[in-house]
Parts: sequence; structure tokens; C-alpha cells
Amino acid sequence: MVPLSSFMKLEKTQGPNEITRFNLYMSSTIRGRPASGYTTGQAMQAIKEVAEKTLPHGYDIAWEGLSYDEARRGNEAIFVFLVVLVFVYLVLASQYESFIIPLAVLLTIPIGIFGAFSMLLFMGLGNDVYAQIGLIMLVGLLGKNAILIVEFALQQQKHGVPILEAALKGAKLRFRPILMTSFAFIAGLVPLLFAKGPSAMGSKTIGSSAFGGMLLGTIIGVFIIPGLFYIFSGLNNKSKIMPKEAQDDKYLPDLGHKNDEKWS
Repeated sequence: MVPLSSFMKLEKTQGPNEITRFNLYMSSTIRGRPASGYTTGQAMQAIKEVAEKTLPHGYDIAWEGLSYDEARRGNEAIFVFLVVLVFVYLVLASQYESFIIPLAVLLTIPIGIFGAFSMLLFMGLGNDVYAQIGLIMLVGLLGKNAILIVEFALQQQKHGVPILEAALKGAKLRFRPILMTSFAFIAGLVPLLFAKGPSAMGSKTIGSSAFGGMLLGTIIGVFIIPGLFYIFSGLNNKSKIMPKEAQDDKYLPDLGHKNDEKWS
């Protein structure tokens, strides 16, 4: 039994209570958030620029958590949004059997996007992943309003009603259902705008994005959708991409109903 004091000396000194390691390297953890009006992507880019100028040789930075996923994925939100638009367009094209009529639905979405970014700017929030989720949600919500008018107008048009009159009837008869459903959804988003607690920032961002987009898209969309339907329905009738359903008698089979109105 040999005492430790026989071959070593103990001295008190100052040092860290714990040593942090990241990927087997000694590291220091830095946590932060973007300033008001800036996105997380802009904040990460600013950190990279400062690190390149100030860190000594042999030092580097690495991301963890959500920042790691964001840096790895990059700006994929644009591609996701385009895929959503293409998917909605193809579904509507198959439903309406036209490549032109779906444009009357899709062109109402930019109004909602403008409203979403205006609300984010008013609230002092950035365009982060929560805001992008709200934008994707707006595609379905605003598209639903346009589909209500376009679908009814097409039904009227198939019964021989002129395009302008069909568009006006669709807007008039679907005006109240659109306002009821849209403003009920908008009222449900109000608590998110005043959220508090650990997840308040995410709730405020997604709530502000959907609130502003639905509010502006609903108020302006009910007046824009009939006009868009009138324009694109007229182009669809003149288009050669999708031929008219009505054909001459010589192209129809002789079923003994030539005098019938259906075959006239």
C-alpha cells in the first residue's frame, strides 16, 4: 500500500466542470435564434460567414438538431411547393377533362400567398418551415373555394347556360358557403396568433401564414374566380387540345334517333 502523495502532487486549479465533445472533437455549444424579420436560413448563412472570418486555423462549425436537417436538405421548399401544384393541376385536369379549366383554380393561389407573406411581415415573423407548411395548406384551402364555383359553373354550362351567366350563377350561389367555411377556419386560427409558451413561435408563424392567406384569398378570390372561369372556359371552347363533345351526325352511330334532340 503506497500513498499517492509518494509519487504525485495535487494542486487546485480552475477549469471547466465538463468537457463537451461533438463527433469526437472538443467543442463549444452555441445556441441562438434569428432576429425579427430574418429566417433561420439567413441566420445560418450569417454564422458561416462570421465563422470563416473569425475562427482560427483548424476550427470549424457543425450543426445539430433541426439546424442540421435544414443545412443538409437545403432549400427544398420550392420543389415541394411545385410538386403540390403539379399534383393539384393533374387531379383537376382529370376531373374537368381539360388542361385549361384547372388554371382558373390555380391562379387564385398567388393571392393567398401574397396575403400570407403580408401577415408574416406585419407580425414580424420569418419564412421558416412553419410558414411553408401554412403555404402548402393554403393550396388546398383556397383551391377548395375556387372548385366550389368552377364546378357549379361547369354544371350550368353543360345545361346550355352561357359562360358568363354560368360564372355569375356559380359565384352567387356558392358565395355564402365559401364565406361560412372560410371565416370559420379563419376564426379557428385566431388563438394561434396569440399563442404563448415553449412552442409559441411555431404556432404564431403557421397561424399567421394561414390566417393572412385565407383572409385575403377569400375576400378577393370570390370576385376573381368567376372572371378567371369566364376567360379559361372561353379558351377551352376554342382550344383544339380537347375536342368538343358535340359532333356532327355523320360521326355518330345510326341508332334511329336522328330527330332526337340528343343527336341533333
